[in-house]
This record gives sequence, C-alpha cells and structure tokens, in this order.
Amino acid sequence: MLLQGKAWKFGADVDTDAIIPARYLNTSEPEELAKHCMEDADPAFPDKVRPGDIIVAGKNFGCGSSREHAPIAIKAAGVSCVIARSFARIFYRNAFNIGLPIFESPEAAEAIGEGDEVAVDVRQGVIKNLTRGEEYRATPVPEFMQQIITAGGLINYVAERLRTPEAGGPT
Repeated sequence: MLLQGKAWKFGADVDTDAIIPARYLNTSEPEELAKHCMEDADPAFPDKVRPGDIIVAGKNFGCGSSREHAPIAIKAAGVSCVIARSFARIFYRNAFNIGLPIFESPEAAEAIGEGDEVAVDVRQGVIKNLTRGEEYRATPVPEFMQQIITAGGLINYVAERLRTPEAGGPT
C-alpha cells in the first residue's frame, strides 16, 4: 500500500485537545469532527487539508486524553497517515483501531518540511520525501495491522473475519 500527499507540519506534544478540541466532543460523527480537526493548532487546517495529505509531527503526538475522536477526526479530514518522532501509546492503539496508519520515524519527522510531497510505503516502512529527494525508514506496519487498516478499522476487520470462512469465520 502506497500513501502520498502534502505534508502538514506540527511540533512536539500535540495533545488530543489540539487535534479535536473538547468543545466538539458532543458528536462522534466523523464528518463533523473533520471540520474542526487541528483547528486549535492551525485554525485554517480544516480548510487547507486535502485527501491523501500527511501530518508530520514531533515527539509524543496524541498525548493527553484517550479519546478515539482524535484519530477519527484526522482520518475523516482526509489525512492518509501521520508520521511523528513518537506517539502516545493510547493514540497509537486508537489510530490503528479506526484504520489510520501511523509511522514512528525521528529522522522523517525532523527532515520533512511543511508542504513537502511525501510518499509512504506501508508494507516496507519506507518514507520518501519527493520534494527533497530523500528517503527515511520507519518500522513497517505488521501484516495483521495492515489488514486492520485495509478493512477500515478493527470493527470492520473483525466483522469481515466473522463473515469469511477462509479467514476463520463460520463455515
């Protein structure tokens, strides 16, 4: 799986309140959350981001509360993946549970600039900065987690497996 888009750069310790402000947690509708994604960090972000774009950030991305609304807002905004120096553990799990691929790569997080065109090979963990002609490594996403992403999240993955005998579901 290859993801490609424009990079939107954020700093370190971007918490879930910056990703989706608490004042919007009265809904869990992805389309509504997308309208407010990252607006406290960059008020114009919801209007600027385009399908396939990529968020690049520093250390501890997604820290703070454990709300699933944060990765849902990012994915619904059209962001194809997030690359960061590191992620808060609960955000890491929530991202994969809803089918949002994320990649830890200190080198990529440092080198990629705002507006750079970036391509990510999910299977190989290769991140290419097409603007600068550079390549970085991230830990590849394990095969079973790639299946969760392809299914659109953990709930879809489990439902698919229950329906499909060759995947271990009922015969």
